[in-house]
Amino acid sequence: MSRLQPYLAVAVIGLVVAAMAPPAEAQGTLADYRRADELPGRIRGTVFKTRIRPHWSQDCSRFWYRNDLHDGRREFVVVEPDRGIRRPAFDHEQLARSLAEATGEAVEQDRLPMDRLEWADDHHSMLFRAADSWWRLDAETGELEVSDGTDRPAARRWESVPRASRRTGQETEIVVVNRTEDSITLVWLDPSGRSRSYGSILPGGERRQHTFGGHVWSIEDGEGVEIDRFEAEDQPSRFEVTGIQGEPPPPPRERPSRRRSDRATANLSPDGRWEASVQDHNVVVRDRESGDEFRLTREGTEEDGYEDRVYWAPDSRKLVAMRRAKGDDRRVYLIESSPRDQVQPKLDSYEYLKPGDQVAISRPHLFKIEEREEVPISDSLFANPWRINDVRWSPDSSRFTFVFNERGHQHLRILAVDAATGGVRTLVEEASETFIDYSQKYFCRYLDGTGEILWASERDGWNHLYLFDAQTGGLKHRVTRGEWVVRGVDWVDEDARQIWFRAAGIVPDQDPYQIHHARVNFDGSGLVLLTEGDGTHSIEHSPDGRFVIDTYSRVDMPPITELRSAEDGMLICELERADASRLLATGWQVPERFAAKGRDGETDIYGVIFGPSDFDPTRSYPVVEQIYAGPQGAFVPKEFSPLHGPQQLAELGFILVQIDGMGTNWRSKAFHDVCWQNLADAGFPDRIAWMKAAAVDRPYMDLSRVGIFGGSAGGQNALGALLFYPDFYKVAVADCGCHDNRMDKIWWNEQWMGWPVGPHYERSSNVENAHRLRGKLLLTVGELDRNVDPASTMQVVDALIRAGKDFDLLVIPGAGHGAGGGRYGDRRRRDFFVRHLLGVEPPDWNRGDVPDAGLTEGGM
Repeated sequence: MSRLQPYLAVAVIGLVVAAMAPPAEAQGTLADYRRADELPGRIRGTVFKTRIRPHWSQDCSRFWYRNDLHDGRREFVVVEPDRGIRRPAFDHEQLARSLAEATGEAVEQDRLPMDRLEWADDHHSMLFRAADSWWRLDAETGELEVSDGTDRPAARRWESVPRASRRTGQETEIVVVNRTEDSITLVWLDPSGRSRSYGSILPGGERRQHTFGGHVWSIEDGEGVEIDRFEAEDQPSRFEVTGIQGEPPPPPRERPSRRRSDRATANLSPDGRWEASVQDHNVVVRDRESGDEFRLTREGTEEDGYEDRVYWAPDSRKLVAMRRAKGDDRRVYLIESSPRDQVQPKLDSYEYLKPGDQVAISRPHLFKIEEREEVPISDSLFANPWRINDVRWSPDSSRFTFVFNERGHQHLRILAVDAATGGVRTLVEEASETFIDYSQKYFCRYLDGTGEILWASERDGWNHLYLFDAQTGGLKHRVTRGEWVVRGVDWVDEDARQIWFRAAGIVPDQDPYQIHHARVNFDGSGLVLLTEGDGTHSIEHSPDGRFVIDTYSRVDMPPITELRSAEDGMLICELERADASRLLATGWQVPERFAAKGRDGETDIYGVIFGPSDFDPTRSYPVVEQIYAGPQGAFVPKEFSPLHGPQQLAELGFILVQIDGMGTNWRSKAFHDVCWQNLADAGFPDRIAWMKAAAVDRPYMDLSRVGIFGGSAGGQNALGALLFYPDFYKVAVADCGCHDNRMDKIWWNEQWMGWPVGPHYERSSNVENAHRLRGKLLLTVGELDRNVDPASTMQVVDALIRAGKDFDLLVIPGAGHGAGGGRYGDRRRRDFFVRHLLGVEPPDWNRGDVPDAGLTEGGM
């Protein structure tokens, strides 16, 4: 039996049990609503050993972790990677007896009262807190003694926390509390170990920060010195910063030295002689030795002035200043109809550029300091920018480079400017007849030590890495190649000339969206897959970089965690298999993966099918699609979770599906290009073909009753289903939709719809096509949506009224983006599908004996 078969066998058993259950008498009943509402509580705490948190010894010869089990039980495990041994961390029964004797209290072996378990300084003994004392346990002999804590290694939190974000887990948040006497800075360490500041926290203050499980955050004091570091959990967590905990760790290989980032420091010349500043929109330079000050520019105005930051050449003889011409000042206005602190409505507004608006444009200007003159630069190669950024000087001060992203996103260039003449030439260029996916796939890494540039490109039809000569712009090597995509670069090891990256589609015969981890040499040789199992993977490196802990899963397979070699990817030992037996015992239905050919009859389209916990294959179920066809990503879940969003709605008597059709991301460039100037397509021909194929051997899927719902871009898609494919889709719920791409945020829409705004925007508009409506439609919107202009929904409402169409509208006072997914909006969505797909009336929520209908503060 293969490693996966036990899970598949359990899944099949779960399906058989459900099939044998007596069929429900009806669908959409109050009992179904209650079962849907109770589903999260019913399955909470039913899956164990889904992920481990390793605590490495300082010499990385071993690590321990704890498994939290059912009913508060737990076990401790030690792993010796070099020997490939996984074993109990100690004799649990013997330790329970020893603690009971020492404390005079009863101790159970699977409920050991231990916290703050640490390695002692001899790397094999363990220190822990219990009964208000520190204890030292010799894990090999079982000898237990009281410890005064002096043998605890310093900076324990740092020793177990990686110096880069090695995985992206569940979306979550952290609360960081500053218990020090000075301001601290919250810094995210990205997958390459580079730092990105997220602002300061005052003494006694706290910050709520959105993040993802596995992302690493550093805390710096006012001088830019790291005083703490921690890794976000998959669940919301709180971290209190009290100050330096032992000596700071050595800087990671990937993290450049950081100076304080205030503008005064940034505008000092490298030799310290000159200081540049911006006064009255012009650049002023002061000689710090003599105190003399002179104006370097005079033409700057409020509408077209110089930015505060300048870029000094390493020789301190030249600088680049960015002159920024203001763009349009469009604002969106909102009326808060029912504020909680007053009777009268409030008016609010915010800046919000839309497609076609004039963007602010920054252009580089080059100056010689001693001569006090500008070196003219021709902008013929960067005449119409969306953005110019990443200005950087060469180490020898002979030139500077910057990245030019053309408006419309069909040209992306690294340009080099000769510091003596101002001549401009192209080093690296991307060109596309459709679009360059700069917002999701941009990767550029300068290797100053060797004069090279690592660059991501889809020039061969797949997202891959290339190595260019930074001086000439010539291509040195294709680093990766094949009919798969690089999903992201985690780490560049310049010394070893290796790249550690994430890939999708790299393992044949697996779902091409599943994430795998790999390493490759700069010249394209030595490609090593670090992960293997059939699932989507996240890995965590040991502190010394020799090992990886790999956790992988699928929607239909609970996580498996393995220890693997970082050198060759070979399996060292299996650590854990998640235990989902209690989840299956609740009647939980295993999501079903399914693939079918798309519109072209050749391309595989992937999706997932969800059924209710009382699923009966002899019955007929309406099908509801949860859609989000935003081209920035792919949205069908790949990881295991006890609760996916569609499962609660399925409990009412529906089959729920999620599908990634053409036009979404992370397949070939041709697959992605379907969305270009054509967001109305939304992959519908592929989605319909997929559902028809699925229904061939699933007769319980009733394709005469198909509904669809989504929010934001998914709201646009949901309404589009009834406008453009009403013969297939019958009922839609569209929340906070960007129904006309001319009304939505500029960056997202011009990325996919292009610039200038043309007739193709009108062709994709739900407003312009509202007269085509057939079927049942519910529109929902929050009146305070700051992501998608609420007027986008109201313009659809206006067009539907003018066309004489029937529809339902729910405007939620005080609510923002995604209001339709809040508690009240979700209940109304359920009711709409029950009424129009099941053909029954939902419960009467206005009766006094019916449970809470979902009214909460702000309608959410």
